[in-house]
Amino acid sequence: MEQKTSIKVTSKELNLQDCTNFVQDDSCGGFVTFIGTVRNSTQNKAVNLLDFSAYEPMALKEMQKIADLALTKFSIYKIAIHHAVGKLGIGAVPVIIAVSAAHRKAAFEACEFAIDTLKETVPIWKKEHFEDGEVWVNSHP
Repeated sequence: MEQKTSIKVTSKELNLQDCTNFVQDDSCGGFVTFIGTVRNSTQNKAVNLLDFSAYEPMALKEMQKIADLALTKFSIYKIAIHHAVGKLGIGAVPVIIAVSAAHRKAAFEACEFAIDTLKETVPIWKKEHFEDGEVWVNSHP
């Protein structure tokens, strides 16, 4: 049986081409990707870097649940959800989601569902580092 999901948590640099290659299929007319990047400021404060931490076994399990639900809830063909951990500088990519479907609407909806649900349910935490200190953005580990 063909694998329909690609789930990854890694300290290595994420690769957009790996995600798009995974979801690519001649039966699909819609391919949607979400690429989250580290921005240089938040709430009027300059950000130096972000540090992502995860409870990896549970993060992988929760990401798989999101992917499986997206496959059943939307008419999509394949989905990749990859997230980086560790210290990431400005412009770095902490998350990539790629989705393929016969039609664009399902791909867009599944991609939005995946990133929104990931941010709510997956145990990956973000610490923002500033010139004058650092702060956990969400509940810390």
